[in-house]
Amino acid sequence: MRTTINTRDAILNTAEQSVLQKGFDATSIEEIIAAVGISKSGFFYHFKDKNSLARAMLERYIDAEDQLYDDLFNRARDLDDDPLHAMLIGLRLLAETLADMPNDHPGCLIAAAAYQDRLFDRGVTELNREAILAWRKRFRVMLEEIAVKYPPAEPIDLDALGDMVSGVAEGGLILERVLGEPGIVSGQIMQLRTYIKLLFSNTR
Repeated sequence: MRTTINTRDAILNTAEQSVLQKGFDATSIEEIIAAVGISKSGFFYHFKDKNSLARAMLERYIDAEDQLYDDLFNRARDLDDDPLHAMLIGLRLLAETLADMPNDHPGCLIAAAAYQDRLFDRGVTELNREAILAWRKRFRVMLEEIAVKYPPAEPIDLDALGDMVSGVAEGGLILERVLGEPGIVSGQIMQLRTYIKLLFSNTR
């Protein structure tokens, strides 16, 4: 049983690295098989086709992102019960976590799948969509609580602002990869943190 789990993880790790380097379309099952050192039957034991591999990769990526958000923002709330202060602490923790990753964040599978969505069935594209909507809801709930206590300085769309949190994080990963400049994503998150702090400062 242990070998089965390790082989599946090895396939996912290899596929993710390749996809983030050159996209889903340019990543072949044959190269994954060669890199992992398994037979074709070994690959198809775990994944019936490339579509099911893409789905498993996305599910794993989304679960990891959800766990990261849970850990950081729950920790922030433990440190300060005030909703605005907790949000600001959570964003700082997120920026620091991404900056401290030993080999930088691997990249954004959400974006990679979105750019090549015609390669996949509706289940994969819907999974991508559901992840974005779930992140919107996660941050909107936090922002609604802040807005009740700290009326914003300007009219805002809370859904758009919720999207902005995950958009800045995921978009920052793309900028960092394209420019080859470590630290961009953490800097972008800190800029967003400043914007939210000013927006809810209620200094009109």
